[in-house]
Amino acid sequence: MIEDIKKRALHRTAIVEGQVRGLAKMIESEDYCMDIIGQSRAIQKALASLDKLLLENHLRTHVAHMFENGGDEREQAVAEVLKVYDVGNR
Repeated sequence: MIEDIKKRALHRTAIVEGQVRGLAKMIESEDYCMDIIGQSRAIQKALASLDKLLLENHLRTHVAHMFENGGDEREQAVAEVLKVYDVGNR
């Protein structure tokens, strides 16, 4: 994994972990539903941001290598990215 991306991904993971703990406390204390939903949406956005970092790393490392090799590896790289984003089945 690219060191800078790894560092940023671990930082975002720690943030998400804290957000999820906060969400559980909000549910436990029966906070206002819209506040809980707001926290849940914030977590989802943070996870989407983490996904973006991980995809960037995958493209810059694994996919770049697979494209250099060409052939079946190239096709596998394309299929993996399409599958993770459920684009291939549309």
